[in-house]
Amino acid sequence: MSNNSNHAQALTLELEWISHLINQRISSYFQPEKGIFKLESVSPPVLPSASNLAKLHEENNLSIPERIILALAIIPNLKPQLLDNFCIKNKALDRGFSEFGGIFGDQHGGFLPTAETALFLLSGGDLNQRIGYMESLAYHGALRKSGILKMGKSPTGEPVLSAPIFIDDHVMEYLQTGQEYTPEMSAEFPAKIIDTSLEWDDLVLDEEVLNRIEEVKSWVVHEKFLLEEWGLSRKLKKGFRCLFYGPPGTGKTLTASLLGKATGMPVYRVDLSLVVSKYIGETEKNLSRIFDMAEHKKWILFFDEADALFGKRVQTSSSNDRFANQEIAFLLQRIEDFDGLIILASNIKGNIDEAFARRFQSMIYFPLPEKEERLLLWKSYFNGNLPIDPDIDFKPLADEYELSGGNIVNILRFSCIKAVEREHQQVQEEDIVEGLRREFRQLGRTV
Repeated sequence: MSNNSNHAQALTLELEWISHLINQRISSYFQPEKGIFKLESVSPPVLPSASNLAKLHEENNLSIPERIILALAIIPNLKPQLLDNFCIKNKALDRGFSEFGGIFGDQHGGFLPTAETALFLLSGGDLNQRIGYMESLAYHGALRKSGILKMGKSPTGEPVLSAPIFIDDHVMEYLQTGQEYTPEMSAEFPAKIIDTSLEWDDLVLDEEVLNRIEEVKSWVVHEKFLLEEWGLSRKLKKGFRCLFYGPPGTGKTLTASLLGKATGMPVYRVDLSLVVSKYIGETEKNLSRIFDMAEHKKWILFFDEADALFGKRVQTSSSNDRFANQEIAFLLQRIEDFDGLIILASNIKGNIDEAFARRFQSMIYFPLPEKEERLLLWKSYFNGNLPIDPDIDFKPLADEYELSGGNIVNILRFSCIKAVEREHQQVQEEDIVEGLRREFRQLGRTV
């Protein structure tokens, strides 16, 4: 059986089970003379072990009530008609039954469950059971703590349990196809996945810097074991925060991409031009959307040129200054609470507010490469299938000119353009020298 077939079969069995529970609960509620309905009277199905739904249950050690709540949240995504029985009208009042909870969306034609719906399904009208089952919906419960289940906010003055419950988009995608959900970059989610075709061997850095990066990778890979098996969760928080700083083109973005590649975690580069707003409160809203989306997911958030957002606080001399400082306080809290890996990149360490700096587990300086490293970079980039004059000697270039890897990449691009334009398509030394001069002019330096 294919993986997709396993996923579909598991979801079908789970929906048949929850549908039977709903029908039994409603029937028992309106016909109590037939006996009190007990959840345990309807055994949950045994799911295909290869299905992601079965894996999700096992990994999060879900109880039967939690499994029921999850199944309830899945219904609107796959078979919304299974909730139609909750749309029954109370004829005496000419409206729906308050105890069923639920709301109706703007575009979705069916009934959307709320926390009230879940508690009715679990406990009927039994107040004692209702109170006991509320634990399954709590923020610290398995469903919400893991990010599987989301709970909206009820309007001011309305009961908390009137808030809708829904399954996280990426979890729903995972349960159906086995693929991780990947949000597209937009104004609602101003971040984009970055990756690289390069490998660790292509990263030319000082050995001490590489060792520091290896420490970050080790924490990400072994975090769960350290916190759970060694019991460090009482002393150490989840997540990791680090600062990459140093001149442009020294490998900060490439390192972030390689960390994602090595750990199997997508790296999202946050577009600060879409985040930072001149309007009071908008920056916080934009950041909230990013952190809310990334919460409880195995993602790496990469803030490039982070000075724009994480820069030093200003002396409070106006209301705008106060709001700017409030944004930094908000950021500090969200960073503290984020359980994934956050990487900030800056050209200058001193540009980052000290309050952020104190919260970094690691601050790694990416220096300009030394002569030996520059030679490795020249040879690494000008190789492979690239037709190049074999007499070119890169050692004098590496010895004489202080350049970053990013600068050398720019020279490579220019040299290849010049070579491909010629009839005899081969990179010549004069192409590289001309590219070198152009790069130095852009840097405001002379050769």
